[in-house]
Amino acid sequence: MKIRHILLAVTTGATLVACSGGTNAAAPGDNTLSLASVDQGSVEDVVKAFEAANPGVKVNFTTSGADQFQQQIRTRLSSGTAPDVMSVWPGNGNPGTVTVLAKGGYLRDLSDQPWASKFPKVVSDVAQYGGKTYNAIYGINGIGAVYNQEAMTKAGLTPPSTWTELLAFCRAAKEKGTPAFALGIQDNWVTQVALYPLAATLVYGQDRDFEKKMAAGQTSFAKSPWAAAFAKYGEMDQTGCFQENPLGTSYEASQKLAATGKTLGIIQGNWVISLLKKQNPGGTFTLKPVPATDDPSQTIVPAAAGAGYGVNAKAKNPELAMKFISFVMSPQGMNLFAGKQGGLPALSDTGFKLDPSLTELSTYIGQNKTVPFMDQLWPNPKVQQTMLTGIQEVFSKQSTPDKVLAAMDADYQSGA
Repeated sequence: MKIRHILLAVTTGATLVACSGGTNAAAPGDNTLSLASVDQGSVEDVVKAFEAANPGVKVNFTTSGADQFQQQIRTRLSSGTAPDVMSVWPGNGNPGTVTVLAKGGYLRDLSDQPWASKFPKVVSDVAQYGGKTYNAIYGINGIGAVYNQEAMTKAGLTPPSTWTELLAFCRAAKEKGTPAFALGIQDNWVTQVALYPLAATLVYGQDRDFEKKMAAGQTSFAKSPWAAAFAKYGEMDQTGCFQENPLGTSYEASQKLAATGKTLGIIQGNWVISLLKKQNPGGTFTLKPVPATDDPSQTIVPAAAGAGYGVNAKAKNPELAMKFISFVMSPQGMNLFAGKQGGLPALSDTGFKLDPSLTELSTYIGQNKTVPFMDQLWPNPKVQQTMLTGIQEVFSKQSTPDKVLAAMDADYQSGA
């Protein structure tokens, strides 16, 4: 995660790509850009600012949930129906990542852009494929418990800092008739979000070389503290930390529960803060770490590069696509995203003013008490997909954590 704030018009000095002609080339004088984004609630302001900085330009954009987007984007790219610019995830954890799409030849190389050489290592490592940068990652995100301050005050409760306190907090919240956390795992990508903070502390906090050992075949999910992380996830559910029927609750519905005080909060990425404020403009929301042990000094926060934007290798309007990417990666673009999403810019020189809701997250980053989102460095997207589906099956009692971890190991060992 990062910070700062300045305004910069990016219509000058940007490195642009000339139209290449051919059947996919934009018509002469075409000032229309097509964009597909998962940044609901934040990309709208970025598009308005980009159009204002480029009079006569029109951005036709669509937004959708991550699950829907990831299921469709590769098909659209292979069929020639994909937009000029699209959301792209870091690493290799799902079908819409840098590794998957760049490996398929679907993304334009962005290594020549001035911002590409300025990425911190936590970003550059997962924005690249084959040593080349394909993802304009504008922000760094963290996962934690986002509390509705008004609901917390009404309940007379305070955020827990130890595992024992967390379970007591959940029991107290349930007794007051307001569950602690909203959980919308009808959308399967959400299933991982409450698990990752537990794994961050229990697995990676204890062994920073865990991923290297996984890659070397020296350990496994099933024979590691991942099993303890799954067990504590289940214990949270059994203790009543979540509302009734998480499997029947969508991500959007979970936001409404937390925004309106039907729950005291939600375990999510900092990006959810802007969505909560959209539903409750007068609300105050604060992100805190999720404890997994009874020693607060051991708590580690999952924090890593968030989704960015890639350019279609066969974009119909490549010049305008690169203008948009340059805008996204300007201080103005990054700060707009960070401000709307409650996040932090990927580069440190944007002059961004930190939102008070992220003070503790920023502190953890500054103290190096973070680990990347786990899936970003896994060898293929199958591991994450197996985990997501498996967690849903555990909640519906069709599977067990042991079976899910064994299946994840099998997919991990199958390699890239």
